[in-house]
Amino acid sequence: MKKILTAVLLGLSLNSFADNAPLWLRFSAISPDGQTIAFSYKGDIFSVPVNGGIAKQLTTNPSYDAYPVWSPDGQKIAFASTREGSMDIYLMDKNGGVPKRLTTSSNNETPMAFSDNSHVLFTSAIMPTSKSIFFASGIFPQTYEVGTDASRPRLYSPITMCDASVKSNGDILYHDVKGYEDNFRKHHRSPVTRDIWLYSKGNYTKLTDFNGEDRTPVWAGNSNTYYYLSEEDGTFNVYKRNIDGSGKTQLTFHKKNPVRFLTVANNGTLCYGYDGEIYTLKDGEQPKKVNINVVTDQIDKDLMRQMRTSGATEIKLSPKGKEIAFVLHGDVYVTSLDYQTTKQVTNTAEQERNIDFAPDGRGIVYGSERNGIWQIYETKIKNKAEKSFTYATELVEERLTNTNQTSQMPQYSPDGKKVAFFENRASLKIIDLKSKAVTTATDGKDLYSYSDGDIWFSWSPDSRWLLAPYMGNAGWNNTDISLIDATGKKAPFNLTQSGYNDGGGKWVLKGKAMLFFSDRAGYRSHGSWGAESDAYLMFFDLDAYDRFRMSKEERELLDEAEKEQKKDDKDAKDKSEKKDKKDDKNKKKDDKSKKYEEKKNEEIKPLQFDLENCRDRIVRLTVNSSQLGDAVLNSEGDVLYYQAAFEGGYDLWKHDLKEGKTQIVMKEVGSGSLEADKDFKNLYLCVRNGIKKVDLTKQSSENIAFEARFDYKPYQEREYIFNHVWQQVKDKFYVEDIHGVDWEGYRKIYQRFLPYINNEYDFRDMLGELLGELNASHTGARYQGESPSLTTATLGLFFDNAYDGDGLKVEEVIKRGPFAVRKTDVTAGCIIEKIDGEPILKGKDYNYMLDGKAGKRVIVSVYNPSTKKRFDVTVKAISKGQQDELLYKRWVDRNRAFVDSISGGRIAYVHVKGMNSPSFRTVYSELLSAENRAKDAVIVDERHNGGGWLHDDLCTLLSGKEYQKFIPHGKHIGNDPFNKWNKPSCVLICEDDYSNGMGFPQIYKYLGIGKLIGAPIAGTMTAVWWETLINGMIFGIPQVGCQDMNGRFAENLQLNPDIEVYNTPADYINGYDRQLERAVREMMKNK
Repeated sequence: MKKILTAVLLGLSLNSFADNAPLWLRFSAISPDGQTIAFSYKGDIFSVPVNGGIAKQLTTNPSYDAYPVWSPDGQKIAFASTREGSMDIYLMDKNGGVPKRLTTSSNNETPMAFSDNSHVLFTSAIMPTSKSIFFASGIFPQTYEVGTDASRPRLYSPITMCDASVKSNGDILYHDVKGYEDNFRKHHRSPVTRDIWLYSKGNYTKLTDFNGEDRTPVWAGNSNTYYYLSEEDGTFNVYKRNIDGSGKTQLTFHKKNPVRFLTVANNGTLCYGYDGEIYTLKDGEQPKKVNINVVTDQIDKDLMRQMRTSGATEIKLSPKGKEIAFVLHGDVYVTSLDYQTTKQVTNTAEQERNIDFAPDGRGIVYGSERNGIWQIYETKIKNKAEKSFTYATELVEERLTNTNQTSQMPQYSPDGKKVAFFENRASLKIIDLKSKAVTTATDGKDLYSYSDGDIWFSWSPDSRWLLAPYMGNAGWNNTDISLIDATGKKAPFNLTQSGYNDGGGKWVLKGKAMLFFSDRAGYRSHGSWGAESDAYLMFFDLDAYDRFRMSKEERELLDEAEKEQKKDDKDAKDKSEKKDKKDDKNKKKDDKSKKYEEKKNEEIKPLQFDLENCRDRIVRLTVNSSQLGDAVLNSEGDVLYYQAAFEGGYDLWKHDLKEGKTQIVMKEVGSGSLEADKDFKNLYLCVRNGIKKVDLTKQSSENIAFEARFDYKPYQEREYIFNHVWQQVKDKFYVEDIHGVDWEGYRKIYQRFLPYINNEYDFRDMLGELLGELNASHTGARYQGESPSLTTATLGLFFDNAYDGDGLKVEEVIKRGPFAVRKTDVTAGCIIEKIDGEPILKGKDYNYMLDGKAGKRVIVSVYNPSTKKRFDVTVKAISKGQQDELLYKRWVDRNRAFVDSISGGRIAYVHVKGMNSPSFRTVYSELLSAENRAKDAVIVDERHNGGGWLHDDLCTLLSGKEYQKFIPHGKHIGNDPFNKWNKPSCVLICEDDYSNGMGFPQIYKYLGIGKLIGAPIAGTMTAVWWETLINGMIFGIPQVGCQDMNGRFAENLQLNPDIEVYNTPADYINGYDRQLERAVREMMKNK
């Protein structure tokens, strides 16, 4: 069946270029004369007559080309391309040809429209102006203009303008961005949805106020009428209205799929994309589909045979320690530890993972997501004479489970007779390999998996018991470890019973103890997230516990006594066997394998547990708490190896329990799970996409080389990923009804585009459209593509955008930047004339002069008009990210100064950058400083907060109520509580608050701590898992809903401020923060 499906998909992809109805035609743009439509298909730009026909391919570059925009005279097309890594703007003739690169920065630039035949308007997040109060963020790009002669781009407006449309008189229509939300989210009604604006003669006027999405306005000729897209009827359709708000008319009535890419010709012909195809529309008529035939050579491949030497994501050492299994890009391989010879075990476009070797080394079990469902599979060596996978001539695969339930993370029992696995990411099941009977060990009620792979279990040596996480009564945030009867006849026993996080249990000392990890003694993050951990032992056997607690001297005496006893027992046994042999000379020798089995059975006796007071028999093994990786204990139980990160990466440490000594074995070993060979001479781990072997004797490491043949099938892989994403949402979305969405129906709608997608950019957007149907936060797909080989550095300076001479005129030296950290004599008004000796000429681009120079010293030649002096300054250039951080601190400094100036120093100000520990520490430090303790109240500004998990910490910090003072000899030296803010507060909010950035003010308001001031926030307080897919893309699932005490989920529940205040575009541009001013006035009422 699988082969048939594969053939069908391959046939579709091979024939798509000859099809007269290709799908997923994107970024359609009609020419000004209304005769030609440019569009993007499979990552290239095409054009086609407006009435349809054979499309002409205009670009043939292997990079991604998109966003075509026509010049007003219809002779040129500007577009964006990833030819240099990031999205740059290029210009070409309407008939194609070699394009000219117009922008050179490593930032992403997207063309929107021509302002005239010689200039292109584009959007890019470079930096706000010095006067404005815009928050430096990729969410709020500025609007720029670049000449068709590739001259230096200039700032057109600091306002974020999306899908700009330019009228002949210079008036611009655009839609705004109020804050973060995925661009493909649909059907929502919230404060963050887009509106249409008019920019005319320096003024900004809001034209629409629908509380849903209004986007992509285009002028209807030179009139005061415009067309736009709106979700007013539930899905994006084309509307028409006048700029005064009158005459609103709905022109299209499409259902299910959204209308995208609206453009208009001078003759009034509209063009747009719908359901993967292109339509035209004339006012008063019905939409007309443009029938397009794409005839071109196929440059993409259905199959690429590769030899990969890196890319391993998990490993499992064979029982004999001669070979190692690993997963690479979703396929299973086995490689020799002595040679590079590698055997491919699976070859599917789907994903396999969670591999385990059978105890005899002749089988490998794994989970595989085929036909849309995770199931358990086993591959065995067929020929009994062959001993290893690496050199096996024939392998046989068997599907062990055959259900419609998600089955994952299989492990063989030590006796090799059973395989345990998780069903539906919660219930622990056990399958008998001989009878195929399945036993339910746990019902799954005490376990929740947030992200795939975050749960675990461990078989006991006697194959009768398992260790697994235990959530108990709503203990998601502080899990325990349970002991589970493999027959399922006994209820799980909570071993740890701790309010801390305990996990990672492993059987050690032949099942007499458990090695586990806990944060019960570690330093905790000042915010909600994170704590340092330690390795512990819990003993199930009193004798083993007593032996472990012995001193070195006592243990040596006991070892000597046991050795003597063993010698006496052996002598007695030999004497008895000699006598028996003399009495029965005809007695046959036992079969060697029978003796081996008897010895094996003798060693592995059924375990007996003394669980009474087992929590009193817990021993901490690690000396210092740390960010702990994995840990392994040798069979004697006297040496522990573990990974710990104290500073920088993970190091390998050794703790000798006999000697009580701890030493570092190797720096920067990595954090992958540790696999020890049977002699405990070597450790193996999967780190940095490779397999590392650590020789414990030599304290050295080497990489295990492999040569894995991999068949990359991009079309089949994208089909698999699509189905995987769809199924993950179905399984994990926070409400079972998936917001009432016809999820099965949307699967069919979007799946049919797959044969027409040959790149990850289009695939990302298609997944985004699918996920956007959920009307939920924290969804969408992410794909960045390859980074530019050289990123453009910055200098930490504001330049005067009005300056029109040679060089760059400094408007402001940014505090803490390269020119401010030491005396450079560079001040506002100075001219930067050269960079590394190369002159900066009037109107000429200079970005290339800073390419690849972040973190490197740059010679800057400066002219000071005031002193008439020229001089050189050597500074270390910084990255754009570093400059954005400087701009953030500058923004906070300005806000604090503004609050001080109008409050007379009475009101404190703090900003919460993110919901994490570093942000909390900054707030705590500033809020409770000596200076702020003397102030009357505080403004807690959490605008532009993207979330995390800090709501309870912040609310606790701000909810202090003074109940006593500390006074020795009449001197007031402190108050209680001393670690909380005990005075009035308010929280400043805006539409750009997201996730926990919405959750904190929501809880703050619910607890009645103070007032919320600012703009409403969309309901986005839902916990998300951002999953990384096998092709490197990332997508989000909002999977843990936060429900208030009235039963309402925070998702899609708008949070309104107590005092509603908006900053206007003019406020932002001119540096006036009326939201902050209103907060100061409110706090000034407190005495």
